[in-house]
Amino acid sequence: MKERVKPLMFLGTGSDVGKSILAAAFCRILAQDGYRVAPFKAQNMALNSYITLEGGEMGRAQVVQAEAAGIQPHVDMNPVLLKPTSQMGSQVIVLGKSVGNLSAREYYEYKKELVPLVRDAYERLSARYEVIVMEGAGSAVELNLKEHDLVNMAMAEMADAACVLVGDIDRGGIFAALLGSFMLLTPKERERVAGFMVNKLRGDPRLFQRGIEILEERGQRPVLGVIPHFTHLAIQEEDSVALTHRMKQGPERSRENVIRIGVVRLPFISNYTDFDCFEQEPSVELVYFDDPSRAFGFDAIIIPGSKNTLEDLDFLKRSGLFHVIVAYHRRGGTVVGLCGGYQMLGLSVRDPLGVESRLREVEGLGLLDMETEMFAEKVTSQVEVVCASETHLPSPPVLRGYEIHMGRSRSMGEAVPLFHTRLKDGEGTSFSEGLTLADGSAWGTYIHGIFDNDSFRRSFLLEIRRRTGKSHVQLSGGFNYHQWREEQFDLLAEHVRRHCRVDKIYEAMGLDGGSSP
Repeated sequence: MKERVKPLMFLGTGSDVGKSILAAAFCRILAQDGYRVAPFKAQNMALNSYITLEGGEMGRAQVVQAEAAGIQPHVDMNPVLLKPTSQMGSQVIVLGKSVGNLSAREYYEYKKELVPLVRDAYERLSARYEVIVMEGAGSAVELNLKEHDLVNMAMAEMADAACVLVGDIDRGGIFAALLGSFMLLTPKERERVAGFMVNKLRGDPRLFQRGIEILEERGQRPVLGVIPHFTHLAIQEEDSVALTHRMKQGPERSRENVIRIGVVRLPFISNYTDFDCFEQEPSVELVYFDDPSRAFGFDAIIIPGSKNTLEDLDFLKRSGLFHVIVAYHRRGGTVVGLCGGYQMLGLSVRDPLGVESRLREVEGLGLLDMETEMFAEKVTSQVEVVCASETHLPSPPVLRGYEIHMGRSRSMGEAVPLFHTRLKDGEGTSFSEGLTLADGSAWGTYIHGIFDNDSFRRSFLLEIRRRTGKSHVQLSGGFNYHQWREEQFDLLAEHVRRHCRVDKIYEAMGLDGGSSP
């Protein structure tokens, strides 16, 4: 490897153009080619987050990229995370820890204090790894925001990055998007752009040859790849735009031949990647919904995590979902709550300090006899648990997951513990976690990623099959979700290599090698 290696940075013409996926692809490509590589995004805005081994919170996209690189996620890879709590403000996570809720105006004032912290995080990461793959946020040329830029061209300059400008051809206007964005950069900024990337092409890439010529003639930069839209692989996404796409998917499958799981689409839904594993089960149909009339068509309903539990609980009331879910349970349906959804299953949720919401108390669904109160200090932990012997579910081996919550829940009735926690942040412990009704018709837990455990997911599906009388539905046996995800990274890398000039990108970075078509 050459002595001076520039980081690779993917900038976008807008949100959801594929920066995160391409960054993950190059994390895997570089790792396959023998480089020690790590991802980096100075500032991320997402409600999907993860807890590291050290107990720090970071954005899910950089976790996926770290997994693609074959390394453990660390908060230095995403030093600033914004988790929207309203239309005007966000909880601000700095180096894995919450510093409070700030309005947009307050955050802009606070940003200048973050610059040295972001630089230090990047430099620590750069010292540990040979190559850094960086990602910008949204559009790289939001002119009204450039003065306070922390994540796009300002970060590219700070790191002296070789940049690739990515556009989404599927949404139309690719020439205006790429060439317009490029022209809005300053001359100095344009010097950093090694070339363009056309993403999500539907059809034969060879038919876009004239388009490549136009982009190269007008932009005086090479087109480094035309990446076809893919359906043969699946990579976790954190953007709520992706979730909106999922809600618009095609016709439902026959109810009799599958186990249908409905996930409530909350306004402040968080960590919906908790359910990605179900989408790979051939006997399961996973549906995100917010229409109360659809509830009785599911074999189980899951209420997911929320960044604003009280506001989302209030949404259930206003939308009619609240009473429908209660009625669904009374008629024999299974209702599950994860994190914020678990809190909603109780008798009430209180927020006396205004930690998450302007609301101070909201009545819960009342399916579990417990109360929840929000506290100023957030719980962020990786955990290992075992199923409690009293539960309706079989007892699989040790289960792993992570907790992210402001609330503390207190049992007040006949519900029994769901799990026993035996390890927290690497240290031995012993306490009960989660609650379940004796018949298993309602249960909840604070643990994210619990369904990623193959044995637990299978036990859950077997129980739903039993409760719904669908013994004819064949469940897959021996499916390893973690192995499957590794295979997806290899498929992604193969797909991008086939349609991308990896050698030219390596050359711009100062690297040798790189295979291209």
